[in-house]
Amino acid sequence: MSLISFANRINAVEEYYFSRKLAEVKTLDKPEKPVINLGIGSPDLAPAEKVIESLQNSAAKANHHGYQSYKGIPAFRNAIAEFYKSRYNVQLQAETEILLLVGSKEGIMHISMAFLNDGDEVLIPDPGYPTYAAATTLAGGIVRTYDLTEENNWQIDIDQLEKQNLSNVKIMWINSPHMPTGSVLNENTLRRLVDLAIRNQFLLVNDNPYSFILNEHPTSLLALPHANKVCLELNSLSKSHNMAGWRLGWVCGNKAFIDAIVKVKSNMDSGMFLPLQEAAAVALQQPLAWHQQLNARYAKRKQVASNLLLQLGCSISAPQVGLFVWAKVPAHVVDVEKWIDEILYATHVFITPGFIFGKNGNRFVRISLCATETTFAVAQKRIEEFMLRKMLTEQP
Repeated sequence: MSLISFANRINAVEEYYFSRKLAEVKTLDKPEKPVINLGIGSPDLAPAEKVIESLQNSAAKANHHGYQSYKGIPAFRNAIAEFYKSRYNVQLQAETEILLLVGSKEGIMHISMAFLNDGDEVLIPDPGYPTYAAATTLAGGIVRTYDLTEENNWQIDIDQLEKQNLSNVKIMWINSPHMPTGSVLNENTLRRLVDLAIRNQFLLVNDNPYSFILNEHPTSLLALPHANKVCLELNSLSKSHNMAGWRLGWVCGNKAFIDAIVKVKSNMDSGMFLPLQEAAAVALQQPLAWHQQLNARYAKRKQVASNLLLQLGCSISAPQVGLFVWAKVPAHVVDVEKWIDEILYATHVFITPGFIFGKNGNRFVRISLCATETTFAVAQKRIEEFMLRKMLTEQP
């Protein structure tokens, strides 16, 4: 037992699932049969060559290693503004409406700290990214989920929301394209959400890191009329530009909102490494053809990933965009977590169970596209052998 007591706030949250599970998965990794991790959305491909060259050249300069501005260098912020203008048709003031983040995940906590008082309610999708709930709890807010269901094609039921008492809601998190289901909110839904936020005076935040992955129509919440009054958007280079480990993200929106977040952020870090910022600006300047080539590779992977899931007896709803394939487990599976572990220990192939994203994900699994087609082929062969052994042992 520890001699030092812990803060009460951590009793209400758990260690992130992947933090715990990957430690277990690592123990199974053997040279003769390495684990194939199809659970994590960590791109295995490199950024554009010019991005790496920029990082190397900038890091070689002796005067590029000091503290930087909390808001980031103009070149990076200007590149974000130009990116939003050219790709989303959104006008942003680079100096006042963009704040750099150490990955957008950091922004979820900063926004929660900047806007929530004890007891404020936060609308969070179920299924959805677990960090929304964890950040809410750590900041003293109250988690209030809204359902996304297979029957409704994983769309937000705004009619149902409008019937509810939203007077104590301070923030609503949306994530379009959505992780883990791959659904996309249409413009009419987004317009209704903005209107709902204005009428009920809560902050609407779109977490938008997947908009350029297998998605023909990238959109930004901030492109809608009046969105600037009540909306923020998080974005990053992690998924869209193969830079997850670089930790490069941003939040954009109303100057007053950004200023509030700066008050939190400036007390929690000391700016971003200059060579990273300069390289990020180069990444954002890559032509649309770069994304098209990347998506061509992901499309091939999506096909083989889907085949693997079908081989397991899963069913896949369409359409889906983004970096994952979301599938429903076979009806005969009683305990999904046990089934996932059975596959893991028998085949050394790790698939993410959907229950970690909320109760509406209980009968689902998720596979990441961050593996080569060769790796998927090896995984599929192991699954085939597993299914054959299982069938033989279950025969009378």
